[in-house]
Amino acid sequence: MSGIASKLQHNRDKSHGIGTNSHAVKYLNQDFEELRRSCLERGQLFQDDCFEALPSSLGFKDLGPNSYKTRGITWKRPTEICSNPQFIVGNANRTDICQGALGDCWLLAAIASLTLSKQVLSRIVPHDQSFDENYAGIFHFEFWQFGEWVDVVVDDRLPTKDGELLFVHSAEGSEFWSALLEKAYAKINGCYEALSGGSTTEGFEDFTGGVAESHDLSKPDRNLFRIIRKALDRGSLLGCSIDITSASDSEAVTHRKLVKGHAYSVTGAEQVEYRGDTVQLIRIRNPWGQVEWNGAWSDKSSEWRYVSDEVRSRLTNRREDGEFWMSFSDFLRQYSRLEICNLTPDALTGDEFKKWAESEFEETWRRGVSAGGCRNYPNSFWMNPQFVIKLEEVDDDSDDGEEKCSFIVGLMQKNRRRMRKMGQDMETIGFAIYELPEEYYGQKQVHLKRNFFLRNCSAARSETFINLREVSNHLSLPPGEYLIIPSTFEPNKNGDFYVRVFSEKPASFQEIDDPVDCHVEEIHIDEDDISDRFKRLFGQLAGHDVEISAFELQRILNRVVTNRQDIKTTGFSLGTCRNMVNLLDKDGSGKLGLVEFKILWSKIEKFLELYKERDVDQSGCMSASEMRMAAEDAGFSLNNALHQIIVARYADQNLSIDFDNFVCSLIRLESEFKTFKALDKDGSGVIELNFMEWMELAVL
Repeated sequence: MSGIASKLQHNRDKSHGIGTNSHAVKYLNQDFEELRRSCLERGQLFQDDCFEALPSSLGFKDLGPNSYKTRGITWKRPTEICSNPQFIVGNANRTDICQGALGDCWLLAAIASLTLSKQVLSRIVPHDQSFDENYAGIFHFEFWQFGEWVDVVVDDRLPTKDGELLFVHSAEGSEFWSALLEKAYAKINGCYEALSGGSTTEGFEDFTGGVAESHDLSKPDRNLFRIIRKALDRGSLLGCSIDITSASDSEAVTHRKLVKGHAYSVTGAEQVEYRGDTVQLIRIRNPWGQVEWNGAWSDKSSEWRYVSDEVRSRLTNRREDGEFWMSFSDFLRQYSRLEICNLTPDALTGDEFKKWAESEFEETWRRGVSAGGCRNYPNSFWMNPQFVIKLEEVDDDSDDGEEKCSFIVGLMQKNRRRMRKMGQDMETIGFAIYELPEEYYGQKQVHLKRNFFLRNCSAARSETFINLREVSNHLSLPPGEYLIIPSTFEPNKNGDFYVRVFSEKPASFQEIDDPVDCHVEEIHIDEDDISDRFKRLFGQLAGHDVEISAFELQRILNRVVTNRQDIKTTGFSLGTCRNMVNLLDKDGSGKLGLVEFKILWSKIEKFLELYKERDVDQSGCMSASEMRMAAEDAGFSLNNALHQIIVARYADQNLSIDFDNFVCSLIRLESEFKTFKALDKDGSGVIELNFMEWMELAVL
C-alpha cells in the first residue's frame, strides 16, 4: 500500500475509534487471543517471528551481534529459569523492578511510579495472563504510541546470562511481568539497546497517553505551587528527583534522609496556617516505603505542634511508610527536578478528578515543503505546518488579577527511537507561538506567509530547541487566537510529529492551511483572433495532417528552450507533451489543432514569465519554496499535502524544479481540477467512479 493510501486508511481507522485504549491497534497485526488459541490447540508454546530470540533483537552496537557483551547470552522461558514462575503476585510494587545490564533506568522509574496507580497500570498490563491457566508462552501489553494505543504481543523467551535474567527482574526472581513488559517495549522500539538512555517523562507518556512537562527546580515557574495543586486535582502523575554529579552519588542518602538519583512521587500539596502565617507544604512518597525526610515538617518535627488539631490529624500519620511532608521552599532547595504527566480525560474514571480538555494533530515535516526550520531561517520558517488555538474561557484562579488562559503544548517527534538501528536519532525540535491579528480570527484556510513572521514577534515559545522526543511547556496567555508553529531547528529535516494541547478550559485547536482550489483563467481564442504569421508558422510545424501530435510538440518546444540561457531544462519529456495535448485536445484525436495549439502557446508564454519572475536568485530553476509561490501566481491554491506530492514527483535530489517539470506540474494540476469538476455534476465535492473509470483516469 502506498504511503498516501496508508495515511488515508490510518485516518479512517482513527475516526472509527481504532487506537483507543478499549480498541487498541494490533501491533504488526498480531492478535493475542487468536495466537494463544492456536498455540493451545496445537500444544505448542508461542515463538514470535516478529521479534525473534536472536542477537538482532538485543541491539545494534554495544549489544550488537559481534559485541563481547552479548557473548554467552541464551534465551530462556521463565519455566526454565525457576520452578514456580508467576506473572504478577498480588499488587505490583517497586521490588518487581530491578535494573539489569541496560541503561533504561528512565523507563524503570516510570514503571515504578505506575505501581502507585492500579487504574493506570491495569491499562498497560492486562492481568488475565499467567503461567498456569491457558499458558501458551505468549503475553501482551498495551502502550500509547503517538496518539493511539497499541497492543503488543511477545513470547516469553527472555535473554539470560549464567542462568539469570540479563535485564529487568524482580527482587525475588520469580515474578516476570516487568521483564515481559520491558521486552514488549523493546519490540516496538526495534530492540533492547534502543531503550538505552531517555527521560522518565517519555515512559510516563507511553504508559498513560498523557502530556508530560519537566520543571527545573533551580529556576521554578513563579506559579509552580499552583501548577502542582492543579495537576493533583486532575489526577496527574508527579515525580521528583535529586540530580547526581557522579556514579557514586547514585542512591546515596543525604544527612536529611533524601536519596540522590532516586525517583520520588509527589502525592499532595496543601496550604496551612502556621504561627499566624501561611505555609505551603508538599507531600512526597519514597517508593521504597521507608527512608524519609527528617527536616522541617517531617513526621515527628516540632512544626506540627503549631497548626490546628484538625489539620494535624488530617495530614500526619507518624509512620515510617515512605511518605512525608516538607515545606515548598525546602522542596525547591532539596530537589532538582519535577516531572508531571498530565493524563488524558479517558484515563480517569469517576468525578473525583477535574479533567483537561485535549486536542491533537499528526503532521509531517518534509524537505522542501513543510520543514522550514526555526525563526533563524525567515525565508523558509513560514513553510512549517501551522495550527491555531482559540482561548476564550479564562482560568478560575488568577493570582495577579490578570485574565489568563492556562494550557500545555506538547510537540513530539515520532518513531525516532526505533530508527536508531538505521543510524538516525532525535532531531532538535521546538515551537513558537504568535498572537493572531484580529483580521485572521476564525479563518481556517489561510497559511500565513513570510512577511507576517518578519513583522511580528512571538508571544511565547518552547523553552529551548532540544533533541528530545518531546518538547512541552506550561503556558498562560490572555484570551485570543494564537498561531502555533512546530519546527525542527534547521530546515529540510524530514520527520513525523504529533502535537497536543491540554487546556484547563475548553479551547478549539485546529490546523490551518491554504484551501485547495483552482482559479486559472480560461484562455478564449477564436481562429479569427490568430495572426496570419502564427497561422503560417503552425502550417509549417503541423505538416500534412494540419495537427500537432505529442511527438511533434516535443520537437517544437525543445528547439525553442534549448536556445535559452535564462532557464535550466534537460528538454521537454514526451510525458509532459502528452499531458499538454491531453489538457487541450477537445475532439479526442490525440493531437492539437490551430486554436488548441495557440491556447497552449499562450499558456507556455505565461508559465515562462512566472518562472523567471519567481526565480528570485536567477539560478535558472525553481526551488521548492519558489515553486509554491509560483503555483499560487498561476491560479492554484494548494495545501501542504499537495505541495509535498508535487515536490516528491517533480523536483530533483537538490529540490530544484526545472522548466519542463514546472510546466508539467501546472498542466497536470489544471487537468486534475478540470476532470474532477466535469465529473462532479451537482457540485457536491464528491464523485463516484467504478473500477474501470478509476483505472482509466489513473493510467491517463
